[in-house]
Amino acid sequence: MPEQSAQVSAQEAIKAVESQCPKEAESGKAETSSSTESKSEPALPPLSGHEFKQYNRLAEHMNHFHEHFRQTWNLLYTAASSGRRPAGMSLKQYVNQGLEFISHLTVHHNIEETYIFPILARKMPEFQSNGKGKRAAELLQQHKEIHKGMDVMEDYLRKCHSGELDLEMPVLKVKMDTWGAVLWKHLDQEVETLGAENMRKHWTIEEIRRIPM
Repeated sequence: MPEQSAQVSAQEAIKAVESQCPKEAESGKAETSSSTESKSEPALPPLSGHEFKQYNRLAEHMNHFHEHFRQTWNLLYTAASSGRRPAGMSLKQYVNQGLEFISHLTVHHNIEETYIFPILARKMPEFQSNGKGKRAAELLQQHKEIHKGMDVMEDYLRKCHSGELDLEMPVLKVKMDTWGAVLWKHLDQEVETLGAENMRKHWTIEEIRRIPM
């Protein structure tokens, strides 16, 4: 999310959505919905191009930020795997790039968990921290797994930045390998969850427009 503007407008947007959306997570309706999700669902009518764009708004915005994380991860991981830094990038710049990546991802997750997930959790078990069912809180659990590995990587890079340790690419690669798989799964799955075909099952277009992103 655009870190500055998201925090400024998010609280007002949350109040607007809360006034319109039933607290299904609290009433138990969301749990009932989740328990029957595996059963046959009625076919929904095709979406027009305009409707698809409206329902897919959150997914498009989320993927924009996720693509930045994918590109930065690839830059860092390719160098760690090959032992060669990107052309024109000094050792200090490379370490700073890694620390900046971690900082941006941390802020991104904090904004999601503070402003966006609580709204989505009203109707979607994937975002319910106390939900039940196979899919409940899966994306939140991924956040926890990501941050376990990310914290270890950050600690290593900070020691390299301060001069306490010399940066060793094979060591960095091992640390990235511990959380790379869950990160990439999360980047893809979160966007898919926010996609038009899934969102239309839970929200109206007007409700989606009021969700901050």
